[in-house]
Amino acid sequence: MDDDNASSTGPRSTVVGVKSWLAYLGNIVLALILFGAVLPLTFHFAGELAAAVVMAIAAIIVIYQFLVIRSVQLYYDDVGVWLVSGVLPWDKGITGVKWRDMDEATFVQGFWSWLTRSYNIRIGHRFTKSSEIILTNIAGGKNAIAALNSHHQSLIRDRVIE
Repeated sequence: MDDDNASSTGPRSTVVGVKSWLAYLGNIVLALILFGAVLPLTFHFAGELAAAVVMAIAAIIVIYQFLVIRSVQLYYDDVGVWLVSGVLPWDKGITGVKWRDMDEATFVQGFWSWLTRSYNIRIGHRFTKSSEIILTNIAGGKNAIAALNSHHQSLIRDRVIE
């Protein structure tokens, strides 16, 4: 189990969390500013060529940010809990907490979280704070935390981990 690390979601893994619609709001606002204000101003003051360049750059930025948000997945397998994210090859990554090192999984309760069903979650590490998984705006994060804690407790009860 020491050398066994997850690299991506596989057939024995269960995805428990992805970003909610609330995570996309910043990207929508950015798109509105770029396409609704910056692009028309560039077209008006700098001409068609400059506007075409601004439009291409704005489209790349907005699409990339959308893909980055969409790439976030929280899942678990028989080794532990993992967070995979990233779009470009040098940006893709995975971090996680093995079951034997997991402290607890929690979510932040509040009115806005309850209303939007978008929770901030934390999967703690028993020995170090730097190895924790902290995520914002996870769709159904409350259910994800319940699933993680339930699975962790069943592993402890079955003496798979100590």
